[in-house]
Amino acid sequence: MRPSVKPTGFLIDLDGTVVEGDRLIPGAAEALAFLDGKGLPYRLVTNTTSKPRAAILAKLAALGLTVPADSLFTAPVIARDYLQCQGLTRCYPLLKSSLREDLAGIEFVDQAPQAVLVGDLGDELTYEALNRAFRFLFEGCAFVTLARNRYFKGAEGLCLDVGAIVAALEYATQRTATLIGKPAPEFFLPALQSLGTSPEQTAMIGDDLEADVGGAQAACLTGLLVRTGKYRAEQLEKSEIRPDATLDSLADLSGWLGG
Repeated sequence: MRPSVKPTGFLIDLDGTVVEGDRLIPGAAEALAFLDGKGLPYRLVTNTTSKPRAAILAKLAALGLTVPADSLFTAPVIARDYLQCQGLTRCYPLLKSSLREDLAGIEFVDQAPQAVLVGDLGDELTYEALNRAFRFLFEGCAFVTLARNRYFKGAEGLCLDVGAIVAALEYATQRTATLIGKPAPEFFLPALQSLGTSPEQTAMIGDDLEADVGGAQAACLTGLLVRTGKYRAEQLEKSEIRPDATLDSLADLSGWLGG
């Protein structure tokens, strides 16, 4: 359904919505330019934990999309603030070392951590590292994950995402991880504060039915689904989550807004 009040601010997912692999999704740059022209603020938000924010910004710039650093919200940057607020500054990392630049103030250790921090290790994930995390968690340290997405669409097709690793650790330890990234409500709050809009005035646009649409709606935002990236019609049919609108791509946003 279409919300009765048009959104005045937008949170826009990155992978699968604006970019796919090493290219911009057709019409995405024009959609962002449309929002700029109408004076409608937006922020790009992503659960990507495979590269730091600086590398994401550099990739976007290489694709012709210049984005200010304070307009890109990533799970590691929000996690840094959460961990410091909770006093969890000694962490065992299940994530790529390149992400550490976004986690200033956090000490990464192999012994006596206060928390296990889970992100995307990709091909670097080993049984030894996973088992070490399991032992730390079994001993009682905090369990924090940057994301719990099931899968993402890479250059060669669908790929297993962080959620599968988190689920394995949760099963083995009989514990539930604290989620920092989407769909956690705490992820949306800093971006909303940056926009200066209320949840009811804001729409979240993405290709992930659960993390983007479901998470947004749970936080009282409008949830818009795009049929790009990892969108699957069969998932939508089986899910109880119902987007407020479904667009073929971000390129259709101007039409949805009546522009």
